[in-house]
Amino acid sequence: MLSTANFSQVEVMALWAVLGTAVLGLLYAAFLMGQVLREDKGTAKMQEISNSIRVGSNAYLFRQFKTILFLILILTACLYFTAGEQHIAIGRACAFLMGSIFSAAVGFVGMNLATRGNVRVAAAANRGSFSDALKIAYRTGTITGMLTDGLGLFGGTIIFMIYGEKAYEVLLGFGFGGTLLALFMRVGGGIFTKAADVGADLVGKFEKNLPEDDPRNAATIADNVGDNVGDCAGMAADIFESYEVTIVSAMILGWASFGHKGVIFPLLVRAIGVISSIIGTYAVRTKNEVRDAMKAINVGFILSALVSIVGFIIIGFFYLRFDADQSAALYAPPVFWVNFGISGLDMRPVWATLIGILLAITINRLTEYFTDTNKPPVKSVAESCQTGHATNIITGLAVGLESTVWAILVIAVAILLSAFIFQGAGPTFIAYGVSMCGIGMLTLTGNNISMDVFGPVADNANGIGEMAKLPKPARQILADLDAVGNTTKAITKGIAIGSAVVAAISLFNAYITDISNLTHRTFDQIASSLSVANHNVFVGLLIGGAIPFLFSSLTIKAVGRAAFLIVKEVREQLKDKDVWEGKKLPDYAKVVSICTTAAQKELIRPGLLAILAPIVVGLLLKKEALGGFLAGMILSGQLLAVFMANAGGAWDNAKKLIEDGLFGGKGSETHKASITGDTVGDPLKDTAGPALNPLIKVMNMVALLAIPIVVRYENSRPAFWIAAAVGVFLLFLILHKPKPSKEELAIIEKA
Repeated sequence: MLSTANFSQVEVMALWAVLGTAVLGLLYAAFLMGQVLREDKGTAKMQEISNSIRVGSNAYLFRQFKTILFLILILTACLYFTAGEQHIAIGRACAFLMGSIFSAAVGFVGMNLATRGNVRVAAAANRGSFSDALKIAYRTGTITGMLTDGLGLFGGTIIFMIYGEKAYEVLLGFGFGGTLLALFMRVGGGIFTKAADVGADLVGKFEKNLPEDDPRNAATIADNVGDNVGDCAGMAADIFESYEVTIVSAMILGWASFGHKGVIFPLLVRAIGVISSIIGTYAVRTKNEVRDAMKAINVGFILSALVSIVGFIIIGFFYLRFDADQSAALYAPPVFWVNFGISGLDMRPVWATLIGILLAITINRLTEYFTDTNKPPVKSVAESCQTGHATNIITGLAVGLESTVWAILVIAVAILLSAFIFQGAGPTFIAYGVSMCGIGMLTLTGNNISMDVFGPVADNANGIGEMAKLPKPARQILADLDAVGNTTKAITKGIAIGSAVVAAISLFNAYITDISNLTHRTFDQIASSLSVANHNVFVGLLIGGAIPFLFSSLTIKAVGRAAFLIVKEVREQLKDKDVWEGKKLPDYAKVVSICTTAAQKELIRPGLLAILAPIVVGLLLKKEALGGFLAGMILSGQLLAVFMANAGGAWDNAKKLIEDGLFGGKGSETHKASITGDTVGDPLKDTAGPALNPLIKVMNMVALLAIPIVVRYENSRPAFWIAAAVGVFLLFLILHKPKPSKEELAIIEKA
């Protein structure tokens, strides 16, 4: 039953229009799916390789879903008890399940299309068509992007139409479902992909001087499978949950500030984003004579941004109108840029959204600068490889560290501008301005995910080209697209990290708002209690700041353990003379199995850390300490994530530069030094770094969901001791090293 009785006819029509736009995004994804699948699939050999990648990817995801299904069902039941009224409790539990299913669907369907698009990209390159190869690869990614856009907007709008003024309480469950599944997909996929990649590079490239994706390398198929489960499925779920979390925070704060209009306007902005993504992504193309893939992608992104800006300015101008009493209540200052001299008009949410789009564009350019093969930072890393492995590591670390400074300054300026727009209106309005900045930043979600999935599709196509022994011109097309894909992946990681921080800040303000409502104290009173002069808050800040480092340690160790086994296995298989001479294929399935087992075994500990740590801190040290915990975790998580993503991206593309012939080319000592940097950077940029995005948001969502329990039981002695016991259990779980399986022991003993 819809709950729109209190909305005007225009608002009801707007909501139905938003819902229709979400469906339009899904139909566009289906249209592109038909286009991609109609393309030529290439030779039988190419199809055989592509099928192996697809089978391995599907097997991994099915096993991952099976591993986490029980936990998802338990949490669905638990969420029922986090809300007061029964219909809200049922809605929150169902929304959590829906968010989990939507997040899984985005990852699974997107990954499947990526594993089908890769061979079609390779076939286009084999025909000598750079433009077709780019178009197929990018549109394959756009399918995932539009699924994210469409499902995210559809779910959020339906929940709002059903629950009306109570929608934000249910949306917490929806956002948490998407966030939690993204964390598991990011962690599991990241461990899988980088264990395979590191093992393949260390033995194949470094020890045996084999080309990348050489069919004699037993880790080759696992490496290509990993690109899909890590970058396609993982990133799609990651951005999906950012999309949902920003909607949740905007609705909570929008209702507290602007009422109906404050909630519906973000949905209208997202609808405009779907339309602009359709226009911009379809415009991405280039000519065979030009061959500038990055320029074509940037043109599409800028076009989408311009369409979005024009669209939401028009929507805001006609929709954000308030009567005289409301205008006075909203503290709208009588300056021209707020209302253009029109009584009742308030354009401040529009300008906050515009800042978000400018933030996304700036982070795009900033990340591109630090990771693009044509820019000074990557060239300096490549140059440092001439003097050995150590100088390459040193230079890459310096590039990553520097990039964090500029990234956080850009985000800080965006937040200050958002706050300036609502200056004098009170903290709730300022918080709403920051949340609208997040809405604007993810308006171009379709473009962002298109760029991300383009990377693994191009990488897989390049691998298929190598293994199928395509002619040199085709391999060059695929290599060029692969290099661009490395940059686009790095750019979207920058967007994902930036959006995670902005979303987390919005959720942090929503956290204060919730405490205010629960304790019947003002926002200012709660905010003033979160001072580092309070020792509990300071302790919470310290613990929160340490969590991203602990989380990263767990995931990087997991990659190291799995890569150790893969190196042993690949070395052992290359001892077979027939495999070395190419007379028979190695046992690819064995390496895929090792990666899958390792990823699933290492999945639960980081997940439980994310879920339980905020609850333990809140019950042991009270709600103020939990606020400090969230603040520390947001800051250190953002800095660490940007550092790891950009350092890893710079090392990867420096290796690509050298492989293209710079400083001695493939097989040289310089090349070996670049491989070392790349293998160090791999778990940073594709496992630990990206996994920090959902970690930040999971912990904020858990805090929001748990705050009624924390406020109610923070002075309860039984609750204190239960939390202490859970804390001890969590500590034991983290310190306990997983026992190797029989299969792993056999590999070690055999080697």
